[in-house]
Amino acid sequence: MKKIFTLLAMLTVSAQADTSIVYEGDSGPGVGKHIVFLASDHEYRTEETSPALARILAKHHGFKCTVVFGVDKDGFIEAGSSNISGLAALKDADLFFIFARFLNPPAEEMAHIEAYLERGGPVVGLRTSSHAFKIPKDSAYAQYDFKSKTEGYENGFGHQILGNTWVGHYGTNHKQGTRIQIVPEQKEHVILSGVGDNAFTHAGAYVGKPGPDFTVLTNSQPLVTMDPTADPDESKPPMPSTWTRHYEDKDGDKHRVFHSTQGASEDILDENYRRMIINGTLWALGMEDVIKPDLNISFVGPYQPTTFSFDGCVQGVKPSDLAGWDSPIMPKDE
Repeated sequence: MKKIFTLLAMLTVSAQADTSIVYEGDSGPGVGKHIVFLASDHEYRTEETSPALARILAKHHGFKCTVVFGVDKDGFIEAGSSNISGLAALKDADLFFIFARFLNPPAEEMAHIEAYLERGGPVVGLRTSSHAFKIPKDSAYAQYDFKSKTEGYENGFGHQILGNTWVGHYGTNHKQGTRIQIVPEQKEHVILSGVGDNAFTHAGAYVGKPGPDFTVLTNSQPLVTMDPTADPDESKPPMPSTWTRHYEDKDGDKHRVFHSTQGASEDILDENYRRMIINGTLWALGMEDVIKPDLNISFVGPYQPTTFSFDGCVQGVKPSDLAGWDSPIMPKDE
């Protein structure tokens, strides 16, 4: 029996509970550091983006990466489900990576998020995380709601942590792709190391309202079609799309945040965009010295993303089906 437990402990990738999996890196600058992903949105296929990024960070750079998914009553991944468990992993996390939309998680799971923010852990957020939570007013965690009226925590998690709550689309989503343009004054920023200009993302632009504490790294330029070579929509000047900022914990200390308004599953096929997200994650961790122009950002295992849509979640997949370095993201019927 002891040998069995020893063998299990030696596995580099493991399944954990019903709604999360762990990718365990064994070499690289991230060894000893833990990143926890919350991956549950309705449209942009975070259930594909998040494990793909987690594998890169674990396999190539040594991090332990826990990915928590929303699931249905039978344990299958369900886009946008608030049925999640596993955020207790935040107790020893070095980074919270969130890509979620309109969640109302169980109180015990929200308690772990609140405790993490109260201790001032760094945060990375993608796309719909500006409106990650939709929580009833009678909840103990109502202040995190994207329309929160709580004094001192107006507009909830998105505004207070990432810098913007949900504001609106900029251009026509699903019909206009986006060119991600580097802000010239920031081209030497370490997060943009090795990142070329004019990355293409399938997700349409969001309205981004920069605060005085933002460092805006890139702008979104809506295109006239979904074609990466399409002309810019001249009626839509560039809009802030990627920034860093700091949020304050309950003691007034400031902590790092990296946010991008893109992040759909097909967006990270663009090497420049994917590199920026990996670099931004390392920056948020305070690991700027690790960022190099040729940092390994290659996918680990088959990555075959699904075009984002509200009905596009691949059915019949459990989190455990994504364990291992070689399992496809996502498994699909032939």
